[in-house]
Amino acid sequence: MTEVYVNIIKQGHQVLVAACDVEILGRTLRKGKLIFEVRESFYKGSKMKVEEAMILIRSATTVNLVGSKIVTYAVKEGLVHPEAILVISGIPHAQIVKL
Repeated sequence: MTEVYVNIIKQGHQVLVAACDVEILGRTLRKGKLIFEVRESFYKGSKMKVEEAMILIRSATTVNLVGSKIVTYAVKEGLVHPEAILVISGIPHAQIVKL
C-alpha cells in the first residue's frame, strides 16, 4: 500500500493540493543553485493511499507533487506529461495548473 501526505488549501474557488511521498517529507532537495524544501508546513496534511489522493488531485485547481510514487501515478493517470517533470536530487517534482 503506497501512502502519501496530502494537504488541501482552499482560497475562494481555488483549491491547491500539495502531495508528497511519505518518506521525503522534511527533506531538502538540491540541484545546482536550486534548493527545494519539502516542508511539513506545506505538504503534511492527511496521510492517505495514493489512489485516494488522486481523487483530490483531479478536483483541484492547482497541484504540487513531489516524490517518485505520487508523480509516477499522476503520469499514469494522464494528469502530468513526462516532459513536465523536474528532477531534483533524483526526486521528481511536478505541478498542475488548471485554467
